[in-house]
Amino acid sequence: MTSPVKTTVTAGAEPPAAVLLRVEVLKKRSDFLLAARARRQGTKGLMLQARARGDDDPTVRVGFTCSKKVGNAVARNRAKRRLREVARLILPQHGRAGWDYVLIGRAAATAERPFENLQGDLIYALKQVHK
Repeated sequence: MTSPVKTTVTAGAEPPAAVLLRVEVLKKRSDFLLAARARRQGTKGLMLQARARGDDDPTVRVGFTCSKKVGNAVARNRAKRRLREVARLILPQHGRAGWDYVLIGRAAATAERPFENLQGDLIYALKQVHK
């Protein structure tokens, strides 16, 4: 049995940047449509759509979608689970506050691609979109 890890912040020390970004999930169709009209970058494992919201909200918002081209419901859900995990790991460090991101799964690639490569795909796409 493992014990939970305790972290302490010393007085005057600033928490790491990853702690400052809060990630929320997009749920409204209008937010997805706004992101679809903005910047996009494709990679082997996923397609990224991103837009700057232009408000002072310090959150990063992210949405996930997979079309029926990805496969049946089981395949789509597996692809979305993998996209959610990649976003959870990568966006706090590489995402920008005040931006919306939509991650779109690709047929047979998102579910089958090695997880490390999928992480690299998202980092590359974020760098390209933020240029």
